[in-house]
Amino acid sequence: MAIHAEGLVAIVIFYLLILVVGIWAAWKNKNSGVGESGDRSESIMVGGRDIGLFVGGFTMTATWVGGGYINGTAEYVYLPDYGLAWAQAPFGYALSLVVGGLFFAKPMRSRGYVTMLDPFQQLYGKRMGGLLFIPALMGEIFWSAAILSALGATLSVIVDININMSVVISALIAIFYTLVGGLYSVAYTDVVQLFCIFLGLWISVPFALSNPAVSDISVTAKEVIYQSPWLGKIEPKDKWLWADNFCLLMLGGIPWQVYFQRVLSASSATYAQVLSFLAAFGCLVMAVPSVLIGAIGASTDWNQTTYGSIPPKDKDQSDMILPIVLQHLCPPYVSFFGLGAVSAAVMSSADSSILSASSMFARNIYQLAFRQSASDTEIVWVMRFTIFVFGALATAMALLTGSVYGLWYLSSDLVYVIIFPQLISVLFVKGTNTYGSVAGYIFGLLLRIGGGEPYLKLPPFIYYPGWVSQERIHHVTGEVEHFIQQRFPFKTMSMLASFLANVFFSYLTKYLFESGLWSHKYDFLDAVVSKHSKEIMDKATLVSNQETIILSEMAPVKQGLGASLAGTFINTEVLSDDGPSSPEALLNEN
Repeated sequence: MAIHAEGLVAIVIFYLLILVVGIWAAWKNKNSGVGESGDRSESIMVGGRDIGLFVGGFTMTATWVGGGYINGTAEYVYLPDYGLAWAQAPFGYALSLVVGGLFFAKPMRSRGYVTMLDPFQQLYGKRMGGLLFIPALMGEIFWSAAILSALGATLSVIVDININMSVVISALIAIFYTLVGGLYSVAYTDVVQLFCIFLGLWISVPFALSNPAVSDISVTAKEVIYQSPWLGKIEPKDKWLWADNFCLLMLGGIPWQVYFQRVLSASSATYAQVLSFLAAFGCLVMAVPSVLIGAIGASTDWNQTTYGSIPPKDKDQSDMILPIVLQHLCPPYVSFFGLGAVSAAVMSSADSSILSASSMFARNIYQLAFRQSASDTEIVWVMRFTIFVFGALATAMALLTGSVYGLWYLSSDLVYVIIFPQLISVLFVKGTNTYGSVAGYIFGLLLRIGGGEPYLKLPPFIYYPGWVSQERIHHVTGEVEHFIQQRFPFKTMSMLASFLANVFFSYLTKYLFESGLWSHKYDFLDAVVSKHSKEIMDKATLVSNQETIILSEMAPVKQGLGASLAGTFINTEVLSDDGPSSPEALLNEN
């Protein structure tokens, strides 16, 4: 198959558009958010905390709406055994943004944190912050790799060019403008990204619907024409599995740096909440064309199209149903416009995850754990280096790892099972400490890994009630794969067990040490009785001025102390009256 010149031109145009906007945003805001203290690193991580309603609404929506979201929604609507009933991402992530806006955005933004890991390190110490960084990093890197992997598959539908080359070029463009502009470039390219998706898909949908090979989707929604009805249904035996997956999306979609990156860049705590609610609506709106395209794919007689007589589901190409519909059911000029827009959007989706991972590493690992005396310029260069490294790592995984989606599924589960209960504990539960945090981490990890992961061919060593042996047939190779399906909601159960373990062991160790049953010398994590130890001091060390002040000496703290505190976890310049005004008050509240 020869290279499709029109498709190549469309991709080049949209890629250049994304690149130009990213560079323009970096140039336009090069001095924004850099005050007298010259905190360029914080400006890269959270902008100048001045992201407005328009750009903020788009970039918050783009937290989840990207290439994976639109492709995945269309795929599940198309798949005969699933259908719309199992396409949980639109409602799951929309509710995730609503819950995040109601309960998490305000405390995080009003306290002026810079990354999601700040409250963990403040309360549990730098070592626990490092442990929690691992699942957070895995989630971001594997998500970026999955996006780039999907991009390669999409481009293979449009033009017959080297997939590896196209993925590398796409990653380099995203890395370049993220290096140059940080969050500003990410935010402004998000506006273009969503506009490209919306326009590209909505232009294509009417043409696909009117194709002679496509039956009435209102009929195929309930009746068997070419395959099972695309509305789908939830069998009674699968109701707990469905609920488990839905909770994973709704609650597990909150503790991600890509979300809090947007929350913490909002101009106020109230704005952060409003942006979350706007983004929830945006998630639902942006899913509509994907749902329609999935329904169109399920309503098509593929024998009448240029695709061939064998439908995509029988070629193991269900994950590419969106670009296939655009390619084979729309006129060439419409097809290439839609596919070019979607490809650019997929490429642009990877930038925020790469920035999130590098922000957490530069601030929470490099600066606060190892180099508290690091200058702002040093932190900026560490960020730039890690943006490149993490981007290269995600690209390599996309090209070399066949199970990148399995890795992302597992890592997203770990974010839900480990980080979400820790986030609840650190923000809303008084008295939790490092011992409880470690116990919750271990409980959640063992219970989740014990359930296995079919996508990674990881067998379970814990067989939860209701497990069944299933088989998956690969139509292309004819290979039959056997795996264990856990129908018990073990992911949510693992999350709850992790939360309860955190609370229980926190209060248990507190009682044992304070009652004298255990000697104070065994408080090796300095979490209960060693109030003035180095580890606790690290939580309130004033990085900027290199002064050391014990928590008890800091209460109450007035707004005027803002410059001193700006270097650690609390940026009092952005504190509102909604939250506590000192680290001691924060620790007492938690």
